[in-house]
Amino acid sequence: MSCKCRLLNIGFGNSVVAERIIAIVNPNSAPMKRLREEARESKRLIDATQGRRTRSIIITDSNHVILSAIQAETISQRLATDLIKAYSEAEEKGGCPEAEADEKSSRKRKEKAA
Repeated sequence: MSCKCRLLNIGFGNSVVAERIIAIVNPNSAPMKRLREEARESKRLIDATQGRRTRSIIITDSNHVILSAIQAETISQRLATDLIKAYSEAEEKGGCPEAEADEKSSRKRKEKAA
């Protein structure tokens, strides 16, 4: 069984599933500090800084908040590079990742309805 999930390196041997990322933000603003504290209180905070200074906050679709010691710009560039690579691989195979995902989900809906 193979997983087509792409992992994004967020520093120090830590990775996040790229498809689950909603936002990558700088931690310096007051709203981001509140977000961090709220996540900590509700046990949704993942600290991947390895004791170093937090330089970016990653927000996932599961509402988890991940702290990283890598700059937000660097992580964004890695994510963009990863997405470009995924699209070029999909084009070589003759498909688009979103179209394939939509096709699979519509197939599953039809199977459930039948």
